Amino acid sequence: MAISFDSALGIHQQALLVRTQRAEILANNIVNADTPNYKARDIDFRAILGAQTDSVAAPAEQMRLAATQSGHIDGVIDPSLAAELMYRQPLQPSVDGNTVDVQHEQAEYAENALAFQASFTFLNRKFNGLMNAIKGE
Repeated sequence: MAISFDSALGIHQQALLVRTQRAEILANNIVNADTPNYKARDIDFRAILGAQTDSVAAPAEQMRLAATQSGHIDGVIDPSLAAELMYRQPLQPSVDGNTVDVQHEQAEYAENALAFQASFTFLNRKFNGLMNAIKGE
């Protein structure tokens, strides 16, 4: 009898991927808190996770960001996120056009990290259970 990892692990495998991508977006917002005219971005976790679990297609190829200067870091964007990447509406816009509220971004980042850890712990326990089943314990 073969073990289907998709059914055994559930949604948590995809959740970890989406949580990781969201952490990158939120960290980017926090880093650019003092950048004039920077617009805070975020994704709708539920919508993206629903699309990933409903899709049976192969994973999307990743695109590289264009580096216009030698000091730029090579970034990778998942094209499936492009449609879901939204601008955050500021509670109080700043004079320089920046829409990042650092406290809000930090709270969102902490919540995302906690949910990531919960999914990771769940997956770890699932793997331990599968290992015990394979060993016959």
